[in-house]
Amino acid sequence: MKIRYKRPDNKNALSLIEAARKDMEFTLSIEPTEDSGPTIVRNIHECFRKLGDALLIAQGMESEDHVTPIKALMKVKADTLRPISLIDNLRRMRININYYGYKPNLDEVKEAISIAKTIFKPLLKAVSEKVS
Repeated sequence: MKIRYKRPDNKNALSLIEAARKDMEFTLSIEPTEDSGPTIVRNIHECFRKLGDALLIAQGMESEDHVTPIKALMKVKADTLRPISLIDNLRRMRININYYGYKPNLDEVKEAISIAKTIFKPLLKAVSEKVS
């Protein structure tokens, strides 16, 4: 876990938050199938990672991995219907997809979508408030 310290950049953080929102909206519009599954899971994880990066950038930190932004998100107080820690499961599944050729089954893809639908918007709101 390497973190580089630099000037806090709220403008960049807000841009990342908006990109995460738009990407999540698009990703959730994709029809979940066995073939689209890896893309959906990767994109959902990436949207959460962007939110975590936005938090770090607003604090003047830049991470060189995917673990640190996800850990930053887990510290956010947000009213979610499911535990925020489920995001780490998406990170691990993304690693398996990207580096080991894992192909999630339809139930796993639907679970990733469910996680996104129940956790993303409350986190988006909480992160936006912290950065603004």
